Amino acid sequence: MINHLGIIVDGNGRWAKERGLKRSEGHKAGAQNLRDLILYMSNKKLVNYLSLYVFSTENFDRPADEVNYLMDLFIKWFKKCQEEYSKENIKILFSGRKSLLKKNVVDAMVKLEQRTQNNTGLVVNFCLSYGGRAEIVDATKKICQKCLAGELDINAIDESLFSQNLYHELPDIDFLIRTSGENRISNFMLWQVSYAEFYFPKTYFPDFDTEKLDEAILEYQKRDRRFGKVK
Repeated sequence: MINHLGIIVDGNGRWAKERGLKRSEGHKAGAQNLRDLILYMSNKKLVNYLSLYVFSTENFDRPADEVNYLMDLFIKWFKKCQEEYSKENIKILFSGRKSLLKKNVVDAMVKLEQRTQNNTGLVVNFCLSYGGRAEIVDATKKICQKCLAGELDINAIDESLFSQNLYHELPDIDFLIRTSGENRISNFMLWQVSYAEFYFPKTYFPDFDTEKLDEAILEYQKRDRRFGKVK
């Protein structure tokens, strides 16, 4: 059983380019595949938590038309999924700096979070406008503010307390998948992947279907996780 699965969604643009399509078509195909994977994981109860890297703080440096298309896609998708996720008992969270996003994007995120907040099934954490270093910095600021306000003794700070001050208090990631063949984590959940097992399939995300996911999970089950200990 994988408690917390992380997926770096990568390769949508290259998937489209190799087919002579616009990059936007790749993002659209990726969104549809992501919907299918989430429902599959929920129905099969494959994981308890799923964190998805869908848009980093660095992605704002992409061409404006691509960024705008992605933001519109997020809005449409989040609105469309409200009823579906409520029915499937899926709880949605968002991690990232909302201050960098336009109001209509944030509004769609908040409504989806509120609509699913009492659900008790699969927890899906969308990392949008997200950076792992930014999350650590923001958590540090929150802790410093509590210390300055006299609400927290500096000697009480430990790893558990630090985790509580991240965007969301989630368990550590057990298994991290990055599609497209890139062998790096690109600033994704740096605190939470400390002991994660990594998997880098060469498949672009739109083609990373439920069968490919099952292959990845079988690979995870072969791993020997020792957490620094000796068997």
